[in-house]
Amino acid sequence: MSGQFNGFFENAVHNQRVIIPAAFKRKFAEEARKTVVITSGPLNSIALFPLDSWHWFLEKLENGSEQDRNLRAQLIHGTVAEQELEGPGRIRIPELMLKEANITDSVIVKGELHYISLWNPDEFYAHRSAMLEEHRKKFTTVHYY
Repeated sequence: MSGQFNGFFENAVHNQRVIIPAAFKRKFAEEARKTVVITSGPLNSIALFPLDSWHWFLEKLENGSEQDRNLRAQLIHGTVAEQELEGPGRIRIPELMLKEANITDSVIVKGELHYISLWNPDEFYAHRSAMLEEHRKKFTTVHYY
């Protein structure tokens, strides 16, 4: 299965296309056939699932709780496109989804283990700051041992 996608990168958006970082492209399984499913992500992001991860995740949700099955229905309903990576790893994101996620000329491409999320940079950094502040309050060096 494709993954584990870790880390984040800031890239340009050009003609509705986003470059998937090489570090992520290398983690696409053969079964994904260099194809991603583009759907709604959490917290005003866009989710890109490699095709094999998409099928795995839908099956996992189908066999889960009622909330999992509701999420599955929402993801399927929110799916806008299935796209193949172009050339050096660009993916065309539908204009409607870019607009809904408030992504214009710059994007954060973030690994989420089994999928990749796309964020408006300002929203991403604000969310990251809030998470880091909470993390620093809860965890000390003791928790890392």
